[in-house]
Amino acid sequence: MKRRDVLKNMGLGLGYAVATPTIISLLQSCQGEAATGYQAVLFSQDEFGVLTTMVDVIIPKTDTPSASEVNVPMFIDKYISETQTEDQHENAQKGMAAFVAVALEKSGKSSASKLNAEDVEAVLAATLKGDADALEGDLKTAAGFASQMRGMTISAYKNSEYVGENVLAYLSIPGEYIATGDLQELTGGKAWSL
Repeated sequence: MKRRDVLKNMGLGLGYAVATPTIISLLQSCQGEAATGYQAVLFSQDEFGVLTTMVDVIIPKTDTPSASEVNVPMFIDKYISETQTEDQHENAQKGMAAFVAVALEKSGKSSASKLNAEDVEAVLAATLKGDADALEGDLKTAAGFASQMRGMTISAYKNSEYVGENVLAYLSIPGEYIATGDLQELTGGKAWSL
């Protein structure tokens, strides 16, 4: 990976990590809703289904909940539609359309509603593991979209209430500051929740 790419990704990650009141309210509003009855704002319902599958491929269920179980797809849909510009909305919609087109082409299926986790994982592998500059057409657009969704998925997951309180080290009322303490001793090796 090139140094510029690393710095760019670090900057994006830091930008996502610094939550504004709008983002916090979006995260809180997504906590109580059930994903099954959610009406997508930015994407079609079939595309929202692909997004849900995508975030679960990125963060599957293990001993912790999957990304969709903590409502990450709803957060992403609301976040893009409520905080980004019209140009960014169009870019997200074009990216999703390109991602779906590549998945349909690779799988030989006829509609987005028929795509499964294996189909989505194949496109993620093709778009995220290669050099994005070497890709062309829909594959290049899909790669940009997949990269953006991976970053947003990880950020939203880590900032969800369940993960913050039950997976990461969490103190509802922070205690003393121990600057030189060992992470293993202080939190059992867990990162701190924001």
